Amino acid sequence: MQTCLSTGRAAGTAAGAQGVCRMQTTGRSHAPVQRTLAGSAAAMRASSSCSAAAAPKPFRSTRPRRAHAAVVRAEGGNGSSEYDYDIITIGAGSGGVRASRFATSYGAKVACVELPFDYISSDSKGGVGGTCVLRGCVPKKLMVYASEYADDFKDSVGFGWEERGVPSHSWTTFLEAKRKELQRLNGAYKNTLKNASVELLEGFGRIVDAHTVDVSGKRYTAKNILIAVGGKPTKLPIPGAELCITSDEALELPAQPKKITVLGGGYIALEFSGIFQRFGGEVHTVFRQPMPLRGFDEEVRKFAFEQYAAAGLTMHAGHTPVEVRKQPNGLLTCVVADKDGNQTEITDNDHVMMATGRSPKVGGLGLEEVGVALGKKGEVVVNAYSQTSVPSIWAVGDVTDRINLTPVALMEGMALAKTLALGEPTKPDYDFVPSAVFSNPSIATVGLTEEQAVAKYGDVDVYTSSFRPMRNTISGSPMRTLMKLVVAAGSDVVVGCHMVGDDSAEIMQGFAVALKMRVTKAQLDTVVGIHPSAAEEFVTMRSVSRRIRKGQPVTAAA
Repeated sequence: MQTCLSTGRAAGTAAGAQGVCRMQTTGRSHAPVQRTLAGSAAAMRASSSCSAAAAPKPFRSTRPRRAHAAVVRAEGGNGSSEYDYDIITIGAGSGGVRASRFATSYGAKVACVELPFDYISSDSKGGVGGTCVLRGCVPKKLMVYASEYADDFKDSVGFGWEERGVPSHSWTTFLEAKRKELQRLNGAYKNTLKNASVELLEGFGRIVDAHTVDVSGKRYTAKNILIAVGGKPTKLPIPGAELCITSDEALELPAQPKKITVLGGGYIALEFSGIFQRFGGEVHTVFRQPMPLRGFDEEVRKFAFEQYAAAGLTMHAGHTPVEVRKQPNGLLTCVVADKDGNQTEITDNDHVMMATGRSPKVGGLGLEEVGVALGKKGEVVVNAYSQTSVPSIWAVGDVTDRINLTPVALMEGMALAKTLALGEPTKPDYDFVPSAVFSNPSIATVGLTEEQAVAKYGDVDVYTSSFRPMRNTISGSPMRTLMKLVVAAGSDVVVGCHMVGDDSAEIMQGFAVALKMRVTKAQLDTVVGIHPSAAEEFVTMRSVSRRIRKGQPVTAAA
């Protein structure tokens, strides 16, 4: 799975890999749908088990966060002789593996289709583990860890360690260690499927009809088909795009870039910008918006923007990529333009990286041919139970473009396993999903932004704290931390929590539990802080930074 290019922790086991990918979408709820989840359409029409009508009503999509009154029936897996399998899953990433192995634990007969392993994905290469484990969250986080040592060496001088400069780094040694870990994880995920009695079918899976999957020329039938193929990087349609790399290639560069231009203002762009800058490279980050990280809290965006510049990134805000061309010496020139059309050439790049979005990896799957509805981005349209417009075909993870995070795909896969194998219709719960950006500095968030809270509640209290962490006062680092709580004034419930600074992801995981349980600001105020720590700031903020009433700011003291 996912586009998942962020992780909360390194994956120690196949079952424990965590990731990220972050695009969140919202949509409309749909009218009640009454549908048998397994078997052919003809069988459903003939079935007397349908609650209110003999045939399912027309399919309508839904998005997370909006409840609906759908009535869903499911048949548990019993290895019916009518089909080869109860479930065939196409895609052995986080969501596909989770759904498959739990479905077998509930009694279903399951097969999982995946391409052979490689470090860089293609139409013929992939690997058990998926994007997060093999080409996203995990290798990216390993690069973050490696790059952070450069700052540690510099910061140690302020604490009395002898200044000797940053020691040399062997990129080859790191690359070999990273590859070894990915090979181990690929094997671990294969063992997870094997130990769960999920049959691995290696090859390219294509859906032939509502119950048939072709795997590299051999056909298999299933009562239900699950699509869990995730997404892939996309490139801008500009001259010279073929000269650019994406996140896949960025994780497999043979040498450390001395100079690189990163195109994009999302989390993937900022994460890789921070990695290459910490390794000592000259990094130029180009994005069209006035600030990076569109969709995040506006105050968080502004603060992070300032901190990225303090960390050493060269930020080209409000610029659009125009062209990439190769110089006579083999290096690359990236041409960008501001809103008035004035062009700037960023020359002598070892690489130009496009971190300009991802798209669902649906090419060649045969979805439209069998009647599966796709959205504007090519995403598989599903209802609240992850069911497509074809009743026996389902989808989870990034391919549905709901909330593109690996832990969300895991949740969706678990819910679907219960729906299909246990006959217990289960919807994923998208409330208070935390996420993190492993940039420099890192960002973590859960719940609503200030802007979303104001739009939803009208009356909002905001608590903020910006400070220089104690470690940085001696190390000499200019980096600062921001912490922010957003409270619905009418109920005193904390509806948003945001942090920019070191260890933000580790801290935010605990606060995600609190917000999920609908903690109030008064309850947070009763908590004793851990001193000295940055985390204690979240439970010691007493003064309101600003109050918003009926959508309009008022004085904090009002």
